[in-house]
Amino acid sequence: MTGTDPRFTSPVVANPGTTLDPDGMAVLHAAAYRLDRPWTAAEFRALSDSPHVFALGDARAFILVRVIADEAEVLTIATHPDHRRKGLALALLGRFHALAQARGATTAFLEVAADNAPALALYQAAGYARVGQRRAYYARKDAPAADALLLRRALD
Repeated sequence: MTGTDPRFTSPVVANPGTTLDPDGMAVLHAAAYRLDRPWTAAEFRALSDSPHVFALGDARAFILVRVIADEAEVLTIATHPDHRRKGLALALLGRFHALAQARGATTAFLEVAADNAPALALYQAAGYARVGQRRAYYARKDAPAADALLLRRALD
């Protein structure tokens, strides 16, 4: 997949025409995810080969999502540490919700580490509510595994 793939064109791009390819997503993911294992370019490339998966974002922040039938899932979202607390992730979630709804999704869901307070605040602000939990789901290098919280929101 090339950097010109329209699924990777950003709604929050600073410079018109900026795109984010799987290599760029892997670099950003590695910068954003210090506690968890970041995803590789090969993993992003494999996911983006699916017609149900698309990405929104740029070199500052991106979201990778999947929409199948009436369900939309956030696979991952990442914001570079230099660009946090600027509303980029919330804007990406809003754009994702609108596109997912346009593709027929009625609900969106995701999972998040229970110890990730900034992400939990983001998802709460975006209207997500807890619907489940997976115990000791996220392995940590130098700490006990963190639970995953399953969150969902209606798309209406």
